[in-house]
Amino acid sequence: MLQHPPAEPGMREDEVETPALILNLDAFEANLATMARRLKGRNVALRPHAKTHKSPVIAHLQKAHGAVGQCVQKVGEAEALAWGGVSNILVTNEVVGARKLARLAALAHVATIGVCADHADQIDALDGAAAEAGARLTVYVEIDVGSGRCGVTSPQEAADLVKRIADSRSLTFGGLQAYHGGAQHLRRFEERKAAIVSAVGIVRATLDALEQGGLPCPAVTGAGTGTFDLESTSGVYTEIQAGSYCFMDADYGRNFDENGAPVSLFRQSLFVLGTVMSVTRAGSAVIDVGHKGVGVDSGLPLVWEKPDIAYAGASDEHGNLKFTPSHNGALKLGEKIRLVPGHCDPTVDRYDWYVGVRNGRVESLWPITARGAMT
Repeated sequence: MLQHPPAEPGMREDEVETPALILNLDAFEANLATMARRLKGRNVALRPHAKTHKSPVIAHLQKAHGAVGQCVQKVGEAEALAWGGVSNILVTNEVVGARKLARLAALAHVATIGVCADHADQIDALDGAAAEAGARLTVYVEIDVGSGRCGVTSPQEAADLVKRIADSRSLTFGGLQAYHGGAQHLRRFEERKAAIVSAVGIVRATLDALEQGGLPCPAVTGAGTGTFDLESTSGVYTEIQAGSYCFMDADYGRNFDENGAPVSLFRQSLFVLGTVMSVTRAGSAVIDVGHKGVGVDSGLPLVWEKPDIAYAGASDEHGNLKFTPSHNGALKLGEKIRLVPGHCDPTVDRYDWYVGVRNGRVESLWPITARGAMT
């Protein structure tokens, strides 16, 4: 059920009901502009991943900065975006099950829909669903470029699947899905570079196999926020799927650039706002943001611009804050605290609204339309 908004335009940030998902609009807009500038002249398209933001509003803002479409992981996310006016969507995942395939094929009447496959049975099922719906689906063959998750593991397997798509009734071959998720959070630049060099080698070998079989490849899509600079200058990738760049999080903040400094290309724009709810113990306080308010799968959140206060642990509805000896004075009951999520994607999925803030005032409220879209 969509929850009542925690704020109204014009409110001060310290009046927002908590926990709340805060979006610093200046930083967010700067991130969109930075990505557009970074990719300019590289002959690659930007297709941001909406599993991060789950919002048609943000998708349209990214389109205004040059994005050609959006990625999603689930049919439900594709539905939320398509019904929100997004006209070009790629499901960067395999979709299995007759009901889900019927939903996906139905969307092809209102948007250009792509989907991934890594098995002949998936292609046959997609073809049947598209034919039944009187629609056409674009299918990308997923290749495993190092993540060890989905994807075929040899160039010949990929070529066989592309041939099967070409021989289908209602499918169009869209290209190769070549995403290396494991490379995004390798901390050292040299590690990330080595992983993507390896991925590019696998892509090239696959493209060679397709060429030898007389099978043109329209696109190679992949890359994420941690490595997009490498894929976008590789000469083989034609689309970049970075998602977290618009928000950032504490985990991406632990990556280092080629000079050994923390990567600082994008600004932190997404925060969870909490309220100090208990101050009964010296040197500590309790905030109303626990497991239900912030994702901790990639580590505990950071306390924004308060390095002498640490988020030390979480329970369902409570977060424990600990002060270092350098901290001057205790936190006050009712004080508002910004937290930097460890992982932005699952944190966003806990909320119904973005509270857009500029200069300390609420400017906008955007629904997180695809929240909880797991099917």
